[in-house]
Amino acid sequence: MQIDAHQHYWNPERGDYGWLTPDLAPLYRTFGPDDLAPLRERAGVSRTVVVQAAATVGETRYLLDLAREEASIAGVVGWVPMLDADAPALIAELAHEPKFKGVRPMLQDLPDDNWIANPALKPAVDALIAHDLAFDALIFTRHIDALATFIERFPTLRVVIDHGAKPPIRDGNAGCDAWAEGITRLAQYPHVHCKLSGLATEAAQGWTETTLRPYVDHLLAVFGPQRLMWGSDWPVLNLNGDYLLWHSVATQLLAALSEDERTGVFGGNATAFYRL
Repeated sequence: MQIDAHQHYWNPERGDYGWLTPDLAPLYRTFGPDDLAPLRERAGVSRTVVVQAAATVGETRYLLDLAREEASIAGVVGWVPMLDADAPALIAELAHEPKFKGVRPMLQDLPDDNWIANPALKPAVDALIAHDLAFDALIFTRHIDALATFIERFPTLRVVIDHGAKPPIRDGNAGCDAWAEGITRLAQYPHVHCKLSGLATEAAQGWTETTLRPYVDHLLAVFGPQRLMWGSDWPVLNLNGDYLLWHSVATQLLAALSEDERTGVFGGNATAFYRL
């Protein structure tokens, strides 16, 4: 069973997607399961992990409502106010939802790059660990030092790096050494995984398999196929690609792996990591 480990559903009329404006014309409409279904079916993807796109509990509940009615949604990664005093109680409540699998603060959008290193996050993280939930880290290279502090503080928390930590692909060699060194550092922690997703969005238009290969090869080298999981990042992917193209290119980029390793990257690893 192939699983898309990272995609989104949203409805702009809900009014809490601060980043989603009419300027992003390809994305500024409702995207739901019926929109993704024909693409999933053509790619052979059976189920998905839906990830939050708004920093509100309301959107998390919206996604869980969708998940109750949609069999293809295997899990939901939501948002909670992790520094609030009632965060542990909220996490405990959400954990009663069978498809609630983890949380994601939108680290890339926060004004403080060191937010994730705040020791005051401990009560919320302890609640995640107690309820066997995961943590998605949406970061750039500049967040790696702070995230490493967080990872070392909570060695039993399952952590996955979204979008390969967004390598600066469109900038050519600028910044790539720092990214490569940083992602290598994070991969040294055995409880940290990484999503093979979002790379097309970081590339210039007209990207190809050749464009993305150095980044995918590096992620494979440092994490190994056992800690990588494929995700589409659809519909954000539509800004610079499409579902079937990215699935096809990823398949080519992983062609040298064994069948078992490819099966892991395209589904088995996500199943184990998220407890799907």
